Amino acid sequence: MKQKPSKQSEAPSGGKMASSGSLNVLVRKHLRIGWSALLLFLTLGIVLESLHGFKVGYYLDVSNQTRRFMWTLAHVHGTLLALVNLAFAMTVHLLPGWSVKEKGLASTCLLGATILMPAGFFLGGVFIYGGDPGLGIFLLPVGAVMLLVAVFKTAAGIKKG
Repeated sequence: MKQKPSKQSEAPSGGKMASSGSLNVLVRKHLRIGWSALLLFLTLGIVLESLHGFKVGYYLDVSNQTRRFMWTLAHVHGTLLALVNLAFAMTVHLLPGWSVKEKGLASTCLLGATILMPAGFFLGGVFIYGGDPGLGIFLLPVGAVMLLVAVFKTAAGIKKG
């Protein structure tokens, strides 16, 4: 007689992990966002290297040093946050007992930070004013606070989970 598949799956360590629908949706969302963001920001890095290689003045001129710095920071922060999303997906997967409310807040804040921080750096470099970044840079502090909340809630969820 065939047995019905269990609603739990074996963890690599031999323990049981719940696989609820909402847990899988959240894990898949952060895996999708993480890998997509990684592709986007690695592509941005290649574009920046190309601008450098072809000696494009809009990127390399001394008067555009702020732009180069802002766009490099957008690339680096975006790439790092893409990897953080992948780590978050694994964390959510490993802690099925973590409160849905806390997990949701951490997820929302991490997604916001993943968009706002690189966007703030990138937009800050599009228009520069006398060596200062453009108004887009004001997205950065909002994204930074969201990242702090996401990391805090995740660390607290690990402690509880």
